[in-house]
Formats: sequence, structure tokens, C-alpha cells
Amino acid sequence: MPGSGFGTIDLVLVNPGGRARIYQSLASELTAVEPPVWAGLIASFVRGKGHRVAIVDANAEGLSPEEAAARAVEMRPRLVAVPVYGHQPSASTQVMPAASAVVDALKDAAPELPVIMVGGHVASLPQRTLAEERCDFVADGEGLYTLCDLLDAIATGSPDYGKVRSLWLREGPLARCTAPAPLVQDLDAEMPGIAWDLLPMERYRAHNWHCFGEPTRTPYVSLYTTLGCPYKCSFCCIQAPFKSGEAAAGYKPSVNSYRFWSPARVLDDLTMLVEKYGVRHVKFADELFVLNARHVNALCDGIVERRLPLNIWAYARVDTVRDGMIEKLLRAGVNWLAFGIEAASEKVRDDVDKGFGDELVWKTLERSRAAGIRVIGNYIFGLPEDDFETMQKTLDMALELNCEFANFYCAMAYPGSSLYERAVAERWPLPESWGGYSQHSVDTLPLPTRHLSAGEVLRFRDDAFQSYFQSPRYKQMIIATFGEATLREIESMTALRLERRFAA
Repeated sequence: MPGSGFGTIDLVLVNPGGRARIYQSLASELTAVEPPVWAGLIASFVRGKGHRVAIVDANAEGLSPEEAAARAVEMRPRLVAVPVYGHQPSASTQVMPAASAVVDALKDAAPELPVIMVGGHVASLPQRTLAEERCDFVADGEGLYTLCDLLDAIATGSPDYGKVRSLWLREGPLARCTAPAPLVQDLDAEMPGIAWDLLPMERYRAHNWHCFGEPTRTPYVSLYTTLGCPYKCSFCCIQAPFKSGEAAAGYKPSVNSYRFWSPARVLDDLTMLVEKYGVRHVKFADELFVLNARHVNALCDGIVERRLPLNIWAYARVDTVRDGMIEKLLRAGVNWLAFGIEAASEKVRDDVDKGFGDELVWKTLERSRAAGIRVIGNYIFGLPEDDFETMQKTLDMALELNCEFANFYCAMAYPGSSLYERAVAERWPLPESWGGYSQHSVDTLPLPTRHLSAGEVLRFRDDAFQSYFQSPRYKQMIIATFGEATLREIESMTALRLERRFAA
């Protein structure tokens, strides 16, 4: 462990790269380059406790694991943390191959440097992560108090790791976890947004569809206005980092935490981003932004009052968009809403705790689009009750809705979700590597259904993608809405075929 050779930094956060492995050819220009939201939040929290922090964003800067490790080691920190969070709220597992490579590079370059892994995936499988990876520690939970406790312990020169909360560590051949850390409750005071000044802000860009009709995809940011989600969709693992903290706070296992930054705090952040960095394109990365009417309305009113010229997209559910919200959202610059429609069959939806009727889907999307909001429909093929007939019904529904954009996913049992627990209990086949959990990777392996193999589900998904974006009706709508240049972008996108190892 480092002694007197510490530099001026206490903690370096290394955001892993690996976009090419996760997205294949789509990683070139089509995908977004997202700010590392959790690395930025962690930096803000730890810095607020008096520690000196730096971020190495290997993803944005295109650094190899060795280059990222060299940069971190050069700062001579007391501790390096590798956050494992995905660009999608429910998919941090796909980052694990890149995170593992960074940890290996750190240990090769500086074996004595303490390294901790933190994030959604490792909080879901902390003991397994500690057993399989070369890191010294794993954070069991959201990791905020864990990192501060660990830095304080290391600074003593004779660390008592038993006093570090929510820490997994090795003791000889065994592993143990310390007492749980609580959730951070006062987000405004303790974690006031992302440490933007530590990030290469010029390198981030929005998704291609987010900027249909726009002259540029930069500057771009993504940020949270809330943490957690009160719903319990069985395929979602968003709550995994919060569960140990919820237990420590006395939450019932059936209740999910849901925390807010104040609208004033978020508005101050947005104002700074516009004035200092010229930001226009914004993603509200909340698992479910359009939910609490008071929170949403206050943010929208504030954006309008401050005249912030933003192009925003956010997640919503068809049963959370209340009367009067749509017009306010549009005035505030929320030009895109992503709705988790998932499946056309109510039986399939109900089986994964996604309970709403088809009529509400049509009504909410029609209201949104009539007001001028563009819609991204999110669909999942291969949920446990799916067969070819129900998947075709979902595709037919997508084609009929004809949203401005659509995401087609295969059902995946992400660690931290109840679907993963079910898959393990029922011995469903799961990917052999963490990279197989990426929806776009070569070795992706979705879940089989009760009626279909994983390969059949994957082939249907890839064919459905082509059917949707090559639909004449969709192309006509795109030309009418955005123009010929946008249609050419979409045609370039559909020309890129993903290589699949397990497609039927």
C-alpha cells in the first residue's frame, strides 16, 4: 500500500471504456457518448466530505485500460474506484468486461494501490465480484459512505476496515461484509449534482435520434433529478445499489426508495450548464422522470421562467403522464419521451409486473404526439410468456404506433433484478460472460421463453429492427417530420448489421 508517496489526489474514479465491444459498429457515430453520471455524483459527494478527487473518463477519451490505469497511477492517489454503471439505467453488467480490464491494468501497473469496484452490477453480486476480480474491495450498496470511510481508514496508515461501512473485503481465504451504510437522504446538501468541472465536457454527444432535425449533437449532458423508482418491473435492476441502504434505513423489502433533488438545485445546475458550457441537449436519466407531478411541474415551470433553450428527453410510463403535464413538458423543451411499452400482450406484460392496458398506451401516445412531443417506444421480445404470435403482436403494435423512434430489446435477466433471481432458481441458461448481457454485443444471449429458444428470440428482435426502420410508413413520417437528411441517417443505421454468435 502506498506510503509517503501520495500525490495531491485522494480518490481517482476511472470510468471504463469498451463502447466498441458493447455496441459493435454502432459505437462509431450513432451512439451517444454519455457523461459518467455516477462517477460525477460520487466525486461530488466525496469532495463535499473534504477529499480531493479526480475522474479519468476512459469511455469519452477513448483510452485503453492501460492508458487509463497509467493516468490514474500517475496521480499517486490513496485509492482508485472503478464505477460499474451502464448508459442505460438497467444495464450496468455490460460494462463489467471493460471494468475488469481496467482493474487488471491498475494492478499490473501498481499492485500496492488499493482498488475498489462500485456500482449496480457489483452491488448485485458483491461476493462474486470480489472472488472473480483483482480489486481489493467491493462496495455493497451505492458506495458513497463506503468510499469516504475507506479513504479515512487508509489515511490513518493502519486502516481498520471493520469500521468502513458496506465494504466487502478478503480475510484470508474468506470474504466478509461490514455493517451496511445508510442511503444519502439530503441530496441537495451532500451530493449537489455532478462534478462537471472534473469531466471532459467537450467530448459528450447526444443520441442520433435525440437530435433529429438539429444541426449538431453537442454540447450534451445527462443527469438525474431523482434516484430510484417505486415500481417493481421484474426485468429491471435499477434498485440494486440501494437495497442494503434501504434495509439499514428500515425499509420493508417490498418498498423501493425514491429520492429527489429539489427543483431549485436541478435548475441551478441546468442554468450553469447552459451559461458555462453552452449545453442544449439534455437527458434526464431518471429511471422514471415523469412520475411525481409536483416535481415535474416545478422543473418545467423553472426552465420556462429561466428561458433555458434546451432539447430534453426523459423516461415516462403511459400511466404516469397526467392531465396538464404534456403541454408543460413541451414548453420546457422536453421534446422526446421514452415510454416502456414492452409488449402488446397483456398476459406477457402482467407476468413481469408491467400492468396497464392497450387502450392507455394508445391514448397517452396520441396525446403526447398531438401536442408535439416525439415518442420513443421501447419494446421487449422474449419475456417469459412470449411466443412467436405474441412477439409478432408486439411488432405489429410498434408498426401501427409508428413512433418517431423505437428501441427493440431482448429480455435479459440482469443481475440485481427479480428476473435474474427467477432465472437462477429455474436454471434458465444465462450468458457465459458479462459481455453477453449487452443487447448489441456479438455474444449477447437473451433469455429463452417457455416456448422459444434464446436464438429464436434474438433473430426475431434483429429482424423486427429492420422491419420497423425500413417500413415505408415510418420513412414517410420521418421525411414529413424531419426531412430527407434524417431519413438518410436512418438508412445508414439500418445498413449496419450486428454480428450475432447465438442467433437462430
